[in-house]
Amino acid sequence: MLSEAGYTPTVLEAAAGRASTVVRIAGADRSAPGLLVHGHLDVVPAEAADWSFDPFGGEVRDGAVWGRGALDMKAMDAMMLAVARSWAQTGFVPPRDIVLAFVADEEDIGELGAEFLVRQHADLFAGVTSAIGESGGYSVYLPDGALLYPIATAERGTARVKLTAHGPAGHGSRRNPGNAVAALARSVARIADHHWPVHLTPTVTALLDGLGAHLGAPVDPADLTPLGDAARLLENTLSNSVNPTMLSAGYKVNVIPSEAVAWLDGRVLPGAADDFFATVSSLVEPSVTCEVPTYTAPVSTPPDTAEFAAMAAALRVHDPDALVLPFCTTGGTDAKAFSELGLACYGFAPGRWAPGFAHWDYVHGVDEHVPIESLAFGAGVLDTYLRTDPRERR
Repeated sequence: MLSEAGYTPTVLEAAAGRASTVVRIAGADRSAPGLLVHGHLDVVPAEAADWSFDPFGGEVRDGAVWGRGALDMKAMDAMMLAVARSWAQTGFVPPRDIVLAFVADEEDIGELGAEFLVRQHADLFAGVTSAIGESGGYSVYLPDGALLYPIATAERGTARVKLTAHGPAGHGSRRNPGNAVAALARSVARIADHHWPVHLTPTVTALLDGLGAHLGAPVDPADLTPLGDAARLLENTLSNSVNPTMLSAGYKVNVIPSEAVAWLDGRVLPGAADDFFATVSSLVEPSVTCEVPTYTAPVSTPPDTAEFAAMAAALRVHDPDALVLPFCTTGGTDAKAFSELGLACYGFAPGRWAPGFAHWDYVHGVDEHVPIESLAFGAGVLDTYLRTDPRERR
């Protein structure tokens, strides 16, 4: 589609079947700081038997597009293409360079997608200073009926923690005080039961303050129920977290193994990494080693920028009553990779849906779909924003 519209995209394949596409749309002022708009092409798996339709059928019916990835994040990819095509058809030239990147591998670890582009093809992003991607700009209904559009200005870091317990192997019928499985189980249970303290980051504080000002009463982090659906924006970003996700040990039920292994999925708030690693280490038993084979640091960008203001203004063009506030994402995105280039990264993939649409449940869930009206709204907002010169808001 990009080539048909007259653009010259660059297609780069990090591995077989793992291709990313990047295209630069030249702006009127080539010296102005450019903007990266990125979306990932891959999706998580789907168990067809659990769905009420073919998860990879891409059906269009009942006012929606149905299929795995419809929300995460084919919707944004489609909006990016729609805006680019409309510009080509009308001859519109944006005020600054816009780089569109459609990347592979985000749903895995990003090594063959955004990380590949950043480390081996950074020249594609020369002159770019800001970036927008998934997880933000969509509608969240507040208890008073108002619409909140949260824009991500931070996201928690990701720590893949490996615990390994060692002990003497032996017969399952005999006492074994150094049982590796028992030591690992105690350590995992202790970590899983740990109550992480509240750590209010500047982004989370800004969201709490903004919601409190709108609702006319301070928001207590210990009780988010007055926020309704908006509580989901906060409940997992008030503290660090870690969840046991994988366990392995032994090869026969009557043999005590000499080694047992557990993997944990840790999520780390900006400014709270030292506490996270110190706490996890303190909770494991002496016979258990703790390693972190993979760690991507948290990402944080101040919300009081001209870029954020331009996004908020674009939303208000299409919804004059929009309440726009910053928030911190629970999981991770390709922003972590692109931030390595020094880019100020935001989560801004606009959309709007009717009350009761459980978009959080559909993402990585069953029967994922996106309303067509949301796509039209999002494309309009994205077009308005990308036509803006944020320097005019300084």
